[in-house]
Amino acid sequence: MTTARTGADYAAKHDPATIIAKLSAQLTKLEAESGTRQLIAGLLGNALERLETLNPPKWTTELVHPESPGIPTLFLSDIHAGEVVQANQIGGVNSYDLETTATRMEHTVKTAVHLSRILDPEMRYPGIVVPLGGDMVSGDIHEELQVTNALPTIPTVLELYEYIVSAIVFLLEYFPFVFLPCVTGNHGRNTKKIWAKNRTRTSFDWLLYQMLAKRFKDNPRVTFYIPDGSDGHYGIYNTRYAITHGDQFKAGDSIIGPIGPIARGDQKKRVRDQAVGQNYEVLIMGHWHQYIHTERYIVNGSMKGYDEYAAQGNFGFEPPRQALWVTHPRFGINWRMPVLCELPKKVKASPSIITVY
Repeated sequence: MTTARTGADYAAKHDPATIIAKLSAQLTKLEAESGTRQLIAGLLGNALERLETLNPPKWTTELVHPESPGIPTLFLSDIHAGEVVQANQIGGVNSYDLETTATRMEHTVKTAVHLSRILDPEMRYPGIVVPLGGDMVSGDIHEELQVTNALPTIPTVLELYEYIVSAIVFLLEYFPFVFLPCVTGNHGRNTKKIWAKNRTRTSFDWLLYQMLAKRFKDNPRVTFYIPDGSDGHYGIYNTRYAITHGDQFKAGDSIIGPIGPIARGDQKKRVRDQAVGQNYEVLIMGHWHQYIHTERYIVNGSMKGYDEYAAQGNFGFEPPRQALWVTHPRFGINWRMPVLCELPKKVKASPSIITVY
């Protein structure tokens, strides 16, 4: 009986009609994927050819205002647009949704301008660098995100696109130029696991960056740099930067947190890049949702802020914030001014327990 069933299964599997049907289905799928790629290419034109190679704007390397404090950098990453954080699940210390994303983005750029004005009331800055460091959208890489996100990923990208366009337009009111180096994160992917090959082409972060670049393609005051790999390199005056998302660095422990993997990963990356003449002095990254600023690397905070995953892992609380610093032509990084993405919230204290003996 088992032998007969096995023979029947073999015959069905190797039936010419079955094979043809499977091949036709595979061909249809490939044609659909090809059509999607052609559609994206048609929408974006030849933007990628212009953006994957760094063409640094002159104002980032030439001294424009001798009395300027330097060039500010506002690092935007780990926005996780579309994710919903329920305050009642984390003791009321944070909440997050798409509306919060919009208000925090607005507050962040306005605060960055405010802090820049405190440093130089005359705003003698040649421009501002705004790296986009990945995990811009929450994505649906985990089952719980698929269930709890406010929107699917594609409409979330469209929402976030509007928020970032507004942010760039606002910054252009106060700075002559804006330069945006961009790398992809691990959350916005459309694959089960993150790919080493075609990492950027399978990322909604990359698609968002290309849409933004196309929006400002006729504006000479805005420059995008979207490398086709996981890392990018650029310079501000005499300081050489490398940008990565940070998901390449693994492990850590409950005492030192991400410091160990970040320090090890930075050292390995420096050795690798030095071997091919791509030396850098400062590595910037996101991913860890913890603001850290050292001489060798800068780790960004998160615009999303504290969430259920962090609370369940007993991670230390950190408010939603993004990194802001200034690079001077002679002294390198000389000002560090992390930006709170919203005014601090008052959290209701735990009730006291009085024991009467």
